[in-house]
Amino acid sequence: MATKTVKFTPAGIAKLPNDKPALYRIETESGRTNYIGSAQRGRVRERLKEHLPGARDPVPGAKVQVQQAHRIDAVRRTEARAIARTQPKYNNKGK
Repeated sequence: MATKTVKFTPAGIAKLPNDKPALYRIETESGRTNYIGSAQRGRVRERLKEHLPGARDPVPGAKVQVQQAHRIDAVRRTEARAIARTQPKYNNKGK
């Protein structure tokens, strides 16, 4: 999977690719993962904007790392493994 890391701001999110499904990690300045999620092709930027402060589903963070893949099912499998392994603070159990 191709990976890109940017600041977790509207300007940083605008720089991210939106043409493939993606796994994203919202991280603190020190690199601790606060949230792991997935987004379908064409919805990556929109989903990340939903996590900004004051938005629908806010998650605190300083940077976001995005990994693209060719298929959403591969992204979702990777997401489930990553959540189980790291247990990020803002991922709700049973979601």
